[in-house]
Amino acid sequence: MISGHGRTLGGRALLCALCLLGSLGLAFAQAPSGSGAAMGIPVGIKLPAVNQPQEMGQSLQILGMLTVLAVAPGILMMMTSFTRIVIVLGLTRSAIGTQQLPPNQVLMGLALCLTFFTMQPTLADMNTSALQPYLAKQITADQAVEKAVPPIRSFMLRQTREADLSLFVEMSRIKRPSTVRDVPTYVIIPAFVISELKTAFMMGFIIMLPFLVIDLIVSMILMSMGMMMVPPMQIALPFKILLFVLIDGWHLLARALSLSF
Repeated sequence: MISGHGRTLGGRALLCALCLLGSLGLAFAQAPSGSGAAMGIPVGIKLPAVNQPQEMGQSLQILGMLTVLAVAPGILMMMTSFTRIVIVLGLTRSAIGTQQLPPNQVLMGLALCLTFFTMQPTLADMNTSALQPYLAKQITADQAVEKAVPPIRSFMLRQTREADLSLFVEMSRIKRPSTVRDVPTYVIIPAFVISELKTAFMMGFIIMLPFLVIDLIVSMILMSMGMMMVPPMQIALPFKILLFVLIDGWHLLARALSLSF
């Protein structure tokens, strides 16, 4: 079975990221801002006076949940398909040569849309098995954590290379797991991230090759014509954009990214 520490850490982080991140963002949006005044966190943290150890435990749990919120964006990005998608989109823009088009906001929005699309089966499983029963008060918070972690672990393990997983198992110096179910969540997450980085750069390299060929052809034509002072990138840019549009590049890119998962 999954270790209790790794399971609790990953599960509580996911529940906080999915359920409480929106509330915190709304609080920031509604916070008044004054000219020249520094904007602080619109949440006051004050531990009440307690007479029983159980009351102090509840206060520390609340403080721990607020602490997890600070890393919730990183959790959402590193434990989903977002990393691969945003890197491939960025490399595609660099290959075309339009450094500012599409803008970063558009790329991030498209990456988020594709992330929610590719993660929909996993999120639906987590919602059905953990979130909805917890909101209906059919299970406790600990039981919700137990049921929320396996779907996201299964997704990460499908995309993680065995060599990367073995690397972090070895560096963690834990007892060698007999099955993947025995691997702690805190070991799976970094292995998943570096596997995603390798996959993203491999996809980006393949996407860059056709545009590199266009750059080389344009450079050779300009040199043969004696036009050495003309920047090849300036001449090649319209042809690269034309090629990307003719092959319906955004359609192919979204299809390739979605099917890669």
